[in-house]
Amino acid sequence: MAGCSKMRVGYVQTAPGFGDKEANFREVSRLLRGVKADLVVLPELFATGYTFMSKREAESLAESTHGQTVAFLSEAAGQTGGAVVGGFIERDARRLYNAAALVTAGGLVDCYRKIHLFNKEKIWFEGGDRRPRVVEVGGARVGMMICFDWIFPETARSLALLGADIIAHPANLVLPYCQDAMVTRCLENRLFAVTANRIGRERRGEDTFEFTGRSQITSPRGEVLCRAPKARRMAGFVDIDVLEARTKRINPYNDLFVDRTPGCYVQQPAAVPDPGDAASRDP
Repeated sequence: MAGCSKMRVGYVQTAPGFGDKEANFREVSRLLRGVKADLVVLPELFATGYTFMSKREAESLAESTHGQTVAFLSEAAGQTGGAVVGGFIERDARRLYNAAALVTAGGLVDCYRKIHLFNKEKIWFEGGDRRPRVVEVGGARVGMMICFDWIFPETARSLALLGADIIAHPANLVLPYCQDAMVTRCLENRLFAVTANRIGRERRGEDTFEFTGRSQITSPRGEVLCRAPKARRMAGFVDIDVLEARTKRINPYNDLFVDRTPGCYVQQPAAVPDPGDAASRDP
């Protein structure tokens, strides 16, 4: 693929069984049987499930970047002939991260730690401690973000400013907004995104999550190139030309990046009084 701008990219939409890594690996392998692609994106925490009942339980399923899940991703990359991105629980010393690994048949290329944690993830995981990065995959520049990172436009914009052509976006989406919002993220940054979501309901302890499916691939023009149904295990692929993401000009006078004026933007939110603070109440 070196020097070629055409790529085949796609997602795998699964229904992970909680804690059953081997079964979850088999499901991905089945869905990828016979597939050849330059980039495949799997869901967030695709090997473990999502709804933990304690930090100890999350710890029991965590791995290093030399562990079982990264090894499986490398095998999957060998099967497809390209790169594979998938979410896992990364253990680094005594810290746990909701992470995504980008892997080829030759091994780990990059690991991203989710910056914006959702709900009880703040109990189980540490927030990402590294800035987003962009790496080259088969002639394309690829960056990663995970699930709830979508709601913070700074994440996608940071990747775009780093030169990303494609955002690989593993997800376990429960809110109904992301798929439509990714149209805006791709439009405002002129890049591709591959959002790989899971399906099904996960009920454990006091929590129940209904996942929204509808994995999708979005173009720099905001077109949904491929979208899965809400409740089907499947893989979806399209052919893209990454050169579409290389120009940010929308007419002879406007360029999305040249026209940015950071000096005019608010960098920090204004302090808002806490309604519970007695000093902020009217006498």
